Amino acid sequence: MAELGINEHHQKEVVSYMRFARFKRGMCLKTVDSCFQDLKDSRLVEETFTVDEVIDMLDGLQSVVHSEVESELINTTYTNVLLLRQLFSQAEKWYLKLQTDVSDLENRELLDQVAEFEKSEYTSSNKKSTADHIKPKLAPLNEGGSELLNKTVAHLQEENEKLKTRLRTIETQATAALDEKSKLEKSLRDLQMIQGDQKNNANQDITELENKVAALKSQFEKTLNDTAANQKFLEEDLVTTKHDLLKVQDQLSTAEKELEKKFQQTAAYRNMKEILTKKNEQIKDLRRRLSKYESED
Repeated sequence: MAELGINEHHQKEVVSYMRFARFKRGMCLKTVDSCFQDLKDSRLVEETFTVDEVIDMLDGLQSVVHSEVESELINTTYTNVLLLRQLFSQAEKWYLKLQTDVSDLENRELLDQVAEFEKSEYTSSNKKSTADHIKPKLAPLNEGGSELLNKTVAHLQEENEKLKTRLRTIETQATAALDEKSKLEKSLRDLQMIQGDQKNNANQDITELENKVAALKSQFEKTLNDTAANQKFLEEDLVTTKHDLLKVQDQLSTAEKELEKKFQQTAAYRNMKEILTKKNEQIKDLRRRLSKYESED
């Protein structure tokens, strides 16, 4: 049997539409036949006719057939538009944009393929019951996209909470490092003051004190270097965390727009908007805290 290059479900939908078009075509042909039959029954009652009478009959027949064919062609166009509208409406529920190639509608090879498909399909369908071809309408679930968006928002909220906890930990570590730095600087100043007070003592005491100060200074410098390296790491980690926070904020903003589009006429939309507003306020608070931390640095 000829195939159209589509899956079985869609192919059955095509068969259903072709059956409808075949029926409409048959009705149109019957109408045209009846026009000719009406002419025979109403006008062809004499054995001879003049040229004018023949022309008048043919003109009348032409007018009637032209009107019937034009009406059927217009109706076929409108029917095709309604069919396209059904497909586009279903696609828009999933935010899809379908495209059509009008040039393919005059592709003789494709038209022959459809003709062969119709011929083979209706040859085999004569052996089947018409009840076997009744299929449900295509209708995507309206709530599928909403559920996916809800899961995405929940995941983003969870990530946001984790980042907030991590940020608080980093702030605590940075504060502790700054306190340690202040203590070491104070110790160095105290040692320098002691060194100045002991300049008049004996050379031995001075030498011992200088050695002690040098050892403490070396230890301090080592500790200070370690603290500076740790502080640099914390600052880099803080920058990374800020970037992650901004990324989460952007994702939350995107999810909010999608939810507004999906739930703008529902109570769920208002509830979700309140949640997102609270999250934005929390993000603003985190920014203020980060700005305060950077100003302290």
